[in-house]
Amino acid sequence: MRRWIVVTLSIALVLPASGCWDKTELTEFGYVQAVALDKGEQGEIVLTTHFYNPSNAEGMGGGTKKTSAKGISIRTEANTIFEAIRDIPIRYGRRAKWDHMRVILIGEELARNEDIREMLDFFSRDHEPRPTVSVMIAGGNAGDLFKVNPFIESTIGQQLQELLKAGAKYTGKTSKIPFFDLALEFMSETDIEILPYVKETGPSRVITASGAALLKSGKLTSVVSPADTESLMMLLNKYENGIVEFPNPDSSEEDKRRMESFEVMALKTKIKMDTDRERAVIHISTRIDGSPGELTSTSIKTEEDVKRLEEHIQQCIESRLQKVIAVFQEEKLDVIGAGDQIYRKSPRLWKRWKPTWEERFAESRVDIHVDVNFSDAVMKSTTPFGKKEE
Repeated sequence: MRRWIVVTLSIALVLPASGCWDKTELTEFGYVQAVALDKGEQGEIVLTTHFYNPSNAEGMGGGTKKTSAKGISIRTEANTIFEAIRDIPIRYGRRAKWDHMRVILIGEELARNEDIREMLDFFSRDHEPRPTVSVMIAGGNAGDLFKVNPFIESTIGQQLQELLKAGAKYTGKTSKIPFFDLALEFMSETDIEILPYVKETGPSRVITASGAALLKSGKLTSVVSPADTESLMMLLNKYENGIVEFPNPDSSEEDKRRMESFEVMALKTKIKMDTDRERAVIHISTRIDGSPGELTSTSIKTEEDVKRLEEHIQQCIESRLQKVIAVFQEEKLDVIGAGDQIYRKSPRLWKRWKPTWEERFAESRVDIHVDVNFSDAVMKSTTPFGKKEE
């Protein structure tokens, strides 16, 4: 008898918990792939939300029909992000679902004139957006990039995410930073943020993710070129692999077109801070492992030849790093986080230096040393292609 009572009570408890816990249907949602923020003509925020279109090309009876676009963009305007988001259903007929969002694009004009921390506040408070979503600065109008057709990916939002990942991993000409890490950068003592920069190029309407956008106190100050972004990523120890071009060691000053290349396979940068009386001293050491990727006239036959080429590439990279850090010092932008290191090492000293840190950083002494090492495992040939050994 007791057994039947237990079974009956168990069934009574389980039955109410079965099925869906609410009445929300999938057809009530629109799944966001990307969102763009721009500045309107009247100062309002223009929100362009890019949704995934789940329709397919398969018709009735095994036939086919014209494939629908996989991305649908809805534009709304308001004085706040949240209000613009709540206006989406009156134009789209569905509520926006944010947990599949790939990227957040911020237009260049908006980033230069407004504090983007205020623009991103909603995405930090709402429970749906993932902390891994990427934030980018877009050249021109950010919403216009959603009009470009993706190459392989289903939507331009997914395309932008893959551009960023591949560009940072294989070229070093752009940066990548998830939303959570950006929040930490906003909390840094130096208050310098580095975001990837994307724009539409060429008559064929191609989006490229190259270069970096520098922000000070949440506002865009300058855009770093792709070439200088490579050096910046090296300084920040965020350079995974890529190609470094260098002039032939034997080329004359007039003939700099005879370029050769070196493949970076591993890179490690360490930055140490020191003080010389009232002056900051920045020591930067970078170790690079790799192999010559393209030699036009340089032959590597002996250990002396290897050492000579390693030192030549080392000098070229050191020169580029010095040039880039000098530009940042001139602009008084501590992009390498030297001030944060001083704060962690000596909070009392930083408290005294912080009010004048921009000037102190500009006058800091920077020592850069690069150590280049060839990988023997990938030294396939000691002479340029098609040339006989002497």
